[in-house]
Amino acid sequence: MQVHPANLREIYRNLNAAFQRQFQEAPNRWQQVATRIPSAAALNTYAWIGYFPKMREWLGEKAIRQLEGRKYEIVNKDWEATVAVLRNHIEDDQLGLYAPQAQMAGYAAAQLPDELVFGLLANGFEGLCYDGRPFFDAAHPVGAKAVSNKGTKRLDISSYAKAKSGYGAARTALLEMQDEEGRPLGVRPNVLAVPPALEAEARILTEADHFKGDDPNPYRGTATVVVDERLTSGTAWFLLDASKPLKPLIYQERKAPEFKAQDDLQGAASDAVFSRGEFRYSVECRGNAGYAFWQLAYGSTGKDAA
Repeated sequence: MQVHPANLREIYRNLNAAFQRQFQEAPNRWQQVATRIPSAAALNTYAWIGYFPKMREWLGEKAIRQLEGRKYEIVNKDWEATVAVLRNHIEDDQLGLYAPQAQMAGYAAAQLPDELVFGLLANGFEGLCYDGRPFFDAAHPVGAKAVSNKGTKRLDISSYAKAKSGYGAARTALLEMQDEEGRPLGVRPNVLAVPPALEAEARILTEADHFKGDDPNPYRGTATVVVDERLTSGTAWFLLDASKPLKPLIYQERKAPEFKAQDDLQGAASDAVFSRGEFRYSVECRGNAGYAFWQLAYGSTGKDAA
């Protein structure tokens, strides 16, 4: 195949089609625990996250809630994956080598939100949220009180008593979440996120009629299990309320993945073609992930027996 502009345009169209097809078909899980927030700048400032909205009776003047002086920012980052197509492979009609690479670039682009969101969840015992505390912490300030959304119990299914001290305690902590005025927040935990090592326990806990000890299982149907390999601790597990318009985590998107070519024989690509005999095709995007309301999530390190 001759290397000229018309053929290069056809190569781009084919590679872009392979990329787009895999990008659309690739599975992802981040929507189950995170909300997509569009971004139009270098960063988003989430001053409003410090206020969990609740309706109140309107008597006299409206109660204006001033946003607190906390500044929680999510800075957008640049992401890319690049494929170099050798000029010799074009001339030798070896372009079939590159379609799988374009497909893998599409898969990687679709997986990026998963990597950011579940990586953030896994790091929740150290990563800071809007109140300056770790997202999973034993002492979040709520008025004059310190409120915990962190545990240490294993996801133990050997008996009802042990399940209650771990998973049951997590459910209770979330169900009893209150605002600064002592009003229930209406948290409804419905997602149990676990690493692959805990998948069997999580599914028995949420799907079986009985525990291993043959005790009846009152937690059947209380949560959907989400298993992700980016939750790497092997013992930590997470209970989340993903039923609200704003989920516990944020995926902030500044620019959606876009497939681009550097293949102009007379332009920017000419140096790479001359020096290395290659044309470049790249997927680019901008975005990041961050924490929303810690009140909607409970994390356990799973280090202690139930």
